[in-house]
Amino acid sequence: MVYENRKMKNWLIYGATGYTGVLIVKEAVSRGHKPILGGRSIEKLKPLAESLGLSYKVFNLDKPHELEFGLRDIDLVLHCAGPFVHTSHIMIQACLRLGINYLDITGEIPVLENTFAHHAKAVESKIALISGVGFDVVPTDCMAKYVSESLPGATQLEIAFAAISSPSQGTAKSMVEMLPKGGMIRRSGKLEFYPLGKGSKKLTFSDGVERTILPIPWGDLASAFVSTGIPNITTYSHYPESFVSALPFLESSIRYLTDFEIVRTTLQKLIEFIVEGPNEEMRKNGKSLVYVKASDDAGNSKEAWLETLEGYLFTAKSSLLSVEAVLRSRPVGALTPSLAFGKDFIMQVPGTMRFDSI
Repeated sequence: MVYENRKMKNWLIYGATGYTGVLIVKEAVSRGHKPILGGRSIEKLKPLAESLGLSYKVFNLDKPHELEFGLRDIDLVLHCAGPFVHTSHIMIQACLRLGINYLDITGEIPVLENTFAHHAKAVESKIALISGVGFDVVPTDCMAKYVSESLPGATQLEIAFAAISSPSQGTAKSMVEMLPKGGMIRRSGKLEFYPLGKGSKKLTFSDGVERTILPIPWGDLASAFVSTGIPNITTYSHYPESFVSALPFLESSIRYLTDFEIVRTTLQKLIEFIVEGPNEEMRKNGKSLVYVKASDDAGNSKEAWLETLEGYLFTAKSSLLSVEAVLRSRPVGALTPSLAFGKDFIMQVPGTMRFDSI
């Protein structure tokens, strides 16, 4: 499909040379876009841009004059440079000052919370701030909205996923940044600490396979609360049984050690050498499975299942669909994907199937 919009403005992909950034750039070109590529390294940006016939801008986020020059004449930024806990706030502040729409592909709870905190300023600036337009949080957010609308008055929300793939360097580095905080859940509308390794259980996904799932601090603890208003939320991911069994004994040590910046820095350097991210075959053959259940205090519940693309391939497609939707419909405010584009937005991604029963 080729995107057509005669009034299309200039838009920029920052972090274009990262693992996910490159996938998004290529998806954009395949859909008829000509995004401007942005990043810190001319050595990486120039060959990528020239190979695809695209323009590029080299600028650093921590240099205000460079940043504002780099964003000159830009209508929208798709921010792909993580860990987002270090980069997102700077870019959001610049977008608010300059009146530029901001999207990112984060799944980091502090980043999502920070984005939502700027809702009033986004409305005043007449721009959209939308974090999580990739695998986290589009599928889970749309599914949370879907089940919550079927059960008004729901007070409990469970969100689980199984990703049949492997992480990129950027994802792995973001995970390292979150380790010192340990696990997390939302109770009575507030985020609370929850020990990693506690609360595991079995769940059958839409492929008929029963898997062990474990509570994790996933981005929907922030986004699903905003989308649905449900005060009690637990987010789960599938992990091997051996990992789930060992984690409670390691949890306190992991949090203690990664609280030291030198430990996190060392781990991130190691990630650059040992993590490559899924190859093309893995992206093509992998898939993502989602389960969501809403419950109320009377014992009523609504559940649904979803199958969609491998996470990084999904992110390339969903982020472009999000860019196109913002350029087309011009939503305003700090929004979740489902609030900006609707609960059925997920169904626009090729290869996606939603089930009310299995």
